Amino acid sequence: MAHHPSWLGGYQTLLVGIDLVAAVLAGLAAFALRFGPSAVGGTAALDLTFAAFMPIAWATMIAANRAYERRFVGVGSAEFERVFRAFLHLTVVTAFVLYAADAPVARGFVFPALGFALIFDLAGRYAARKALHRRRRRGASMTSVIAIGGLESVAAFAALLRHDRHAGMQVVGACLPTSAARDRDAERDLAASGVPVLGDVDSIQDVVSHHNAQTVAVLSGEISAEKLRWISWQLEGTETDLVVSPGLAEIGGRRLHIQPVAGLPLLHIEEPTFAGFRRMVKGMFDRTVAAVALLVLSPLLLGIGLVVRLTSRGPALFRQTRVGRSGAEFRMVKFRSMVVDAEDRRKHLLADNETDGPMFKIRQDPRVTAIGRVLRRFSLDELPQLFNVLGGSMSLVGPRPPLPAEVARYQHATRRRLLVKPGLTGLWQISGRSDLSWEESVRLDLRYVEDWSLSLDMVVLWKTARAVMKAEGAY
Repeated sequence: MAHHPSWLGGYQTLLVGIDLVAAVLAGLAAFALRFGPSAVGGTAALDLTFAAFMPIAWATMIAANRAYERRFVGVGSAEFERVFRAFLHLTVVTAFVLYAADAPVARGFVFPALGFALIFDLAGRYAARKALHRRRRRGASMTSVIAIGGLESVAAFAALLRHDRHAGMQVVGACLPTSAARDRDAERDLAASGVPVLGDVDSIQDVVSHHNAQTVAVLSGEISAEKLRWISWQLEGTETDLVVSPGLAEIGGRRLHIQPVAGLPLLHIEEPTFAGFRRMVKGMFDRTVAAVALLVLSPLLLGIGLVVRLTSRGPALFRQTRVGRSGAEFRMVKFRSMVVDAEDRRKHLLADNETDGPMFKIRQDPRVTAIGRVLRRFSLDELPQLFNVLGGSMSLVGPRPPLPAEVARYQHATRRRLLVKPGLTGLWQISGRSDLSWEESVRLDLRYVEDWSLSLDMVVLWKTARAVMKAEGAY
């Protein structure tokens, strides 16, 4: 019988502690805000009773929303979404109870307490998640996985999990279809990539029991529906998770829905959203944030412009033609970080290009000025693009804005980057910046184009700040 990972129980207990402490602190903060730190007794007695019971109600509602389940904790956004859902449910229940009972509880205390609980809890769980990620980068706190499928699919799956250590899954062995399991060359090839062949599919129960695996991953391609059902029967009662990969890469979970038809679960894939109400909301959000950011950052922008103007010959701003949504060209504005004749010098540096594809990048570009290196290191040269966002030619988050010469060399699939506005930042910005290969940069941009959402934009903006502070891949 398989057992839960040894780290899981401790991590779940930690989350329960975080939830309780967050609710306690939220109650104290809201009580002090509403009544003052020295208020006791009198009209505040019922409020104190609410504050005393809120931690239990908070943790119970989070448990009811399944935010402690092992498939949600430690990976992805589902854990945080379920905490937010618990906040909404508890708020609605509390409002109904207070209204129905006509309880003399201060609304100015109760509802801020719930809001504080959400903020403190998300912050605590985020800190716990980052600590878990650090352990996983060292190879600890991982879930062992037995992969079932063909040779190539197992090797690719194992490579993906090695690349994304934060996912917390590690392939410890493979069970291949009978014919492949007898192929010694296949066994050697997998073993060379760190995945030993532990048997054929028919031996999955013994393999899981012997290696104490917590998850069995069935990969698409060579496993029939009947065999998959048989595998699920073999794992009954073992507490082993069974996951199935449909083989659909770079399609976001929000676009995937299970639709049962005639007893057969069909995977329904929604079309990407390139227009409509959600895009209108995104546009309003972009322009509002850009306007506020320009107002707040105006002293910094003026200071940088003055430094650029005084430290090198030429204007403070650099304008360049880029290609936006639907292939429309626009003038992108940045702080000038190169010498004024940088474009003329480029043709003499083409042999030194360090990137593949149509992009041109040199780590030690001689055209970059001294102040320009500082600006590029922390992406300060890109701040004037907020004017482009305010004007509607760019978005806060999106694909990298390409040059017309780059677009002229686009293949058909790559042109899908032009279905949305280019972004001030994007998945490419938080995943390596200039260190990315052309293929990886395109893959990330297309992933965003297909699966964008406002919640993803928020995550990208948050991670952009961290990427900029680390200054990795910026040159």
